[in-house]
Amino acid sequence: MRRARAAALPIVRPDLVEFYLAHRAAQGMNTDHKVRWGARVLLATVPDLADFHRLPLERQLAFNHETHRFISWLSVTGRLQPGGDYLVARRPRLGIVLARTEPELHLRFMETARSLGFRDTVAMTQFNLLGHFVALFGKQPEELQQSDWDEGRRMLLEAARRIPNRGVKALSTALFNLEATLFHCELTDQLPRRRTPDRADMRAREWARVPAPMADTMQHYLQQITGTLRAGTVKNAELTLREFALLVATEDTSVTSVAGLRRRHIERYRQWLLERPAARGGPLHRHTVRDRLSKLRGFLRRLDEWDAADRPPRQLVFDSDFPIADEPLPRFLDDAAAAKLLVAARQDPDPFARLAIEILARTGMRRSEMLGLTIDAVVQIGSAYWLRVPVGKMHTDRYVPLHPQLKALLDDWLLHRPEGLRSNLLFTDHGRPVNASRIEAAVRKAGERAGLGRVTPHQLRHTLATQAINRGMSLEAIAALLGHRSLSMTRVYARIADRTVADEYFAVSEKVEALYDAPRQLPAEAEGSEMAKLRREVHRRMLGNGYCARPVEMDCHFESICESCTFFVTTIEFRPTLERQRDDAAAKGQVARERIFDGLLDRLDGEAS
Repeated sequence: MRRARAAALPIVRPDLVEFYLAHRAAQGMNTDHKVRWGARVLLATVPDLADFHRLPLERQLAFNHETHRFISWLSVTGRLQPGGDYLVARRPRLGIVLARTEPELHLRFMETARSLGFRDTVAMTQFNLLGHFVALFGKQPEELQQSDWDEGRRMLLEAARRIPNRGVKALSTALFNLEATLFHCELTDQLPRRRTPDRADMRAREWARVPAPMADTMQHYLQQITGTLRAGTVKNAELTLREFALLVATEDTSVTSVAGLRRRHIERYRQWLLERPAARGGPLHRHTVRDRLSKLRGFLRRLDEWDAADRPPRQLVFDSDFPIADEPLPRFLDDAAAAKLLVAARQDPDPFARLAIEILARTGMRRSEMLGLTIDAVVQIGSAYWLRVPVGKMHTDRYVPLHPQLKALLDDWLLHRPEGLRSNLLFTDHGRPVNASRIEAAVRKAGERAGLGRVTPHQLRHTLATQAINRGMSLEAIAALLGHRSLSMTRVYARIADRTVADEYFAVSEKVEALYDAPRQLPAEAEGSEMAKLRREVHRRMLGNGYCARPVEMDCHFESICESCTFFVTTIEFRPTLERQRDDAAAKGQVARERIFDGLLDRLDGEAS
């Protein structure tokens, strides 16, 4: 039997099919009947290309290979917007089509990616993702705005989470790499950044459970402090107010505004904080409890200062509500441990790890300050080199002296830094700012290799301060080196090794040791001042069968009894002693005694002549 002929396809938009075939022919590609048939199948199924994304995903994926090629061409040329689900599920190689339509862009993109250290396969994966963004929004790469990049990233990741086995983590990494190349290729103006999961929907749902008047007052407060406080501080304040409001709304439905709060609500919240488990198990740390109560008290105080209509009639949070805070001394490495750490760091094959540990150990910088260093941070002042530390935690910048060895390491790092980067940050990784976790990992691995256990970057700051104060550096100089705004921040290091306490302790310990070394009699200097004075006085007044108890203020008539005896004999070698005794009698106004010694001296002079 003869096979039945397939039903003829309706001819839809033949001009578009011919344009597609002409484009392929210009690229030296195949234009046989299979290619033509693939294009006609799509147009017969979806005459209006805007309806393609409305098809079920299974139907979108059911087309044959040549039809998918036609879909890719339509997507890159802006004639069809397939949607995130199709792009993630099908994974079309749109980068190949985009390279043919935009050859100059492809060349510039690949050169930029190579200069950032990406392999060609990774760079082509990025360019393929760029084609996905072009397809999502129907715009050429130069027309895409930052909002398009952010929205496209969200759409692709959400699609990857919906579709099984699509590698969300791998896609997120590829998108992060793409952002770096886009920035240095001047397709975006925003440095790539790591993003935390967006919990805005969860927060909105929880605020919706709070009575509207209370939520409005708290949200207004958060808006006011956003412009003056750090983002992290505002985030903690929002968390505190949200969980406090939810607790009140759940347990006391009669309270609908901040003005309705009473002391019992604060006490209940404090008890709830003490009882609730922490994220890693166990109770919340007392410092966390203090922070939450402090944020709540700050909120209520600001309402009083602003004379807000919706505020409690009196203050509700008091100092006695706060758990006693610990005041531990900074954790530092002793000299031997610090030396082991530097030896281990210098053996690390990663140049960034070696440089990072040297910088932290020799300058005492904070981790965030180091990551904020710019390529012009090293300056020469006179004959010395200094390192300009950028504005950081204390909202101030400063200059710290640069050790020659550290200067050499920085010069070598700059020598190997890629040229043409749009960022002036000193530390970049594939064109992106180095993440803080990389410093944490470098210090931790060096500590493990040195046999020191877990070591943190901030310990190196404490170590430098301790080393400096132990070697006589003033508190003022240490404060300037570390960027402290007040000496009270620096005095904590003086508590680690108090030189006065050490000197007095060792002085006393030597005397106490004498108790064990010579138990029969302490050294003379171990006695108190009055006891030592009495010992000297008694020793001077000792007689053969007792001692003289005459007060010092009274003269003794027998003080020179021997010198006045007829049997007393002296010679010329005792003349200096006799002269001192004569002068002592004259100073005391003892005329008779003075005459005795004058006579003895005259006798010696006569015998000498």
